[in-house]
Amino acid sequence: MIDLTMDMEQYDCPFIDTTDDHDVSFRAVQWHFDGRARQLETRMIVEGTDREGLESGLSTLQAHSNMRQCELFKKRDETALIRTTIEETNAMRVIRDNGGYVTGPFYIEDGRERWEIGFDEDRSANDALADLERNNEFTVESRDAFELDDMFDLLDNADAATRLLEGCRILSEVERETLEVAARKGYFDQPRGATLQMLANEFDVSDTAVSKNVRRAERKVLKRVVEALESMD
Repeated sequence: MIDLTMDMEQYDCPFIDTTDDHDVSFRAVQWHFDGRARQLETRMIVEGTDREGLESGLSTLQAHSNMRQCELFKKRDETALIRTTIEETNAMRVIRDNGGYVTGPFYIEDGRERWEIGFDEDRSANDALADLERNNEFTVESRDAFELDDMFDLLDNADAATRLLEGCRILSEVERETLEVAARKGYFDQPRGATLQMLANEFDVSDTAVSKNVRRAERKVLKRVVEALESMD
């Protein structure tokens, strides 16, 4: 299996066009492609910078020429959950015609879309990329080849992987940034490549504050790591 992560700009996608004009983002939580009707059904989380931006974005999305149906399920402050049905885009057709399939959720922001797609053969992936270049702009951010053993290992340990993701998601923004900078600067290396004072200067806080942020982040992540280790096959 060939797994591609792509930064995609489609010229006929309602979601991309909407994020070009409004400060909103879309994250797919469910998707289904109807091969006969040649249309994509999704449930999307929509986030705006404020309530007014969200309303403007939803109005533009509903009026798009490639939008067949847009139904609002729930709305709170600057966030909404919607169900949409759109016509098949050029990129969708190219992926399907070359035997490709979606392997992860879509994320759309600032006129760009993050795609996770897979192919059974290397040649199919190459043919699809060549066809996509005719009517779309994209960048392949990563390309990985998975053998059957790797896929089975991932499926067998999906629960462990989920626990690791949860460990990352429960970090606050400050904790995440502190942990990322500490690791990048070598704070956890032996000998240390950075001191607490250096990290404190990076964030313009006291040594005590940055130390607390590091420790809190470590506790949250390590707890999930231990849980993941216990659940691994």
